[in-house]
Amino acid sequence: MSKKLTKRTEDYSKWYNELVVKADLAENSAVRGCMVIKPYGYAIWEKMQAQLDKMFKETGHENAYFPLFVPKSLFEAEEKNAEGFAKECAVVTHYRLKTDEENKGKLIVDPNAKLEEELIVRPTSEAIIWNTYKNWIQSYRDLPILINQWANVVRWEMRTRLFLRTAEFLWQEGHTAHATKEEAVAESLQMQKVYAEFAEDFMAMPVVKGAKTESERFAGALDTYTIEALMQDGKALQAGTSHFLGQNFAEAFDVKYVTKEGKQELVWATSWGVSTRLMGGLIMTHSDDAGLVLPPKLAPIQVVFVPIYKNEEQFEAISEKVAEITDSLKAKGVSVKFDKRDTLRPGAKFAEWELKGVPLRIAMGARDLENGTLEIARRDTFEKQSVAQENTVETVLELLEEIQDNLFSRAKTFREEHTTEVDSFEEFKEVIETKGGFVSAHWDGTEETESKIKELTKATIRCIPLDALEEEGKCVYSGNPSKKRVLFAKAY
Repeated sequence: MSKKLTKRTEDYSKWYNELVVKADLAENSAVRGCMVIKPYGYAIWEKMQAQLDKMFKETGHENAYFPLFVPKSLFEAEEKNAEGFAKECAVVTHYRLKTDEENKGKLIVDPNAKLEEELIVRPTSEAIIWNTYKNWIQSYRDLPILINQWANVVRWEMRTRLFLRTAEFLWQEGHTAHATKEEAVAESLQMQKVYAEFAEDFMAMPVVKGAKTESERFAGALDTYTIEALMQDGKALQAGTSHFLGQNFAEAFDVKYVTKEGKQELVWATSWGVSTRLMGGLIMTHSDDAGLVLPPKLAPIQVVFVPIYKNEEQFEAISEKVAEITDSLKAKGVSVKFDKRDTLRPGAKFAEWELKGVPLRIAMGARDLENGTLEIARRDTFEKQSVAQENTVETVLELLEEIQDNLFSRAKTFREEHTTEVDSFEEFKEVIETKGGFVSAHWDGTEETESKIKELTKATIRCIPLDALEEEGKCVYSGNPSKKRVLFAKAY
């Protein structure tokens, strides 16, 4: 397969799809709308998972696991949640198959094996978890419950795209129970902050922290807090959400606790999650026409060595030196690969590791061995430098830090250049159509205006930024009074 990618300026969507496949991240499966995450793609997800898991545990959360199947009666208990997900549900109606007597070797659903109650394949786990919490919570001493689950969910999608929107995807979902509203709101905001720190410090992806409008909230939530990122094509990506659920689920499942004063009160709830959609965000924030660009903190391979030699003797000598340097790098926590395949020429190896986004590539030949040098190439800027072998570890550590910082500042600059304040609807439409990015504009707070703007421009309110300034203004569409600006964009 040719490794050359379609240019982003020619067809951004095609570029993305090609990159995911050619960089060995994922591919479409035999199951419509579902993907196979390949080892290299899964290794990146594992790095994300490990760091997030560490951050969750540092904030007092524990991991647990709940069933994949949710009885329909439980799913229906919280009406808004059930209504919000109803059209996306996969439903199990029977519990076995049988041989088709009329078609040898084929199977059919056994009509006598119909379930008494249908099972929903979880699109989210609030229902099954709150039905469980009812048994765990009796008094204030049982609170708070701070649980996270790493799992897969199914949301039946008609139009899918690898990582960004698939019928089945991997994620984590936190579900917490609290004695007071204040605790639950604080938890929701804390987890939004954790997501933002992960996105910026590890993914090198700048995000805006904000609240969703009522129409964009999670089904069953009183408030949804979000982190919104901007991709290189000027579209926004909702990268993570944290929901303040109020007492809706406690009421639906009758989850009460006895207070210190001996009164019975309903419990307060939150839920929060990020998914393999982050992989799509990582790709679209940093990658270029040559392939994937990975921030060092999430790269499965941070440094790749490529030997350049003419004979076995040179190869042996280079390998010995590389092994010595590799040991020193690994001792400092750097992940290293020595590409000693003899089936590819060095140029082909360079192109492959460039496509796969490895932050640093080190080439070493016979002359380097004589001179005590090697050549280090940066993936983010394509800059090369000759370095003395004894300075390799120090230089690599410095460069990895530089690349991490550079990727973040580059993405932040892009976002700043593509965030535009507008005060008229004509200007709004022009920016959305020609420039893209975030549009900061006044909104009158009504769902009617929000849906009209979406209908006319395909732009949605991504969030009401938490740090939005209070300022008197007029709604960009209706002209009605407005207290603050919100962020609009076309989105994934």
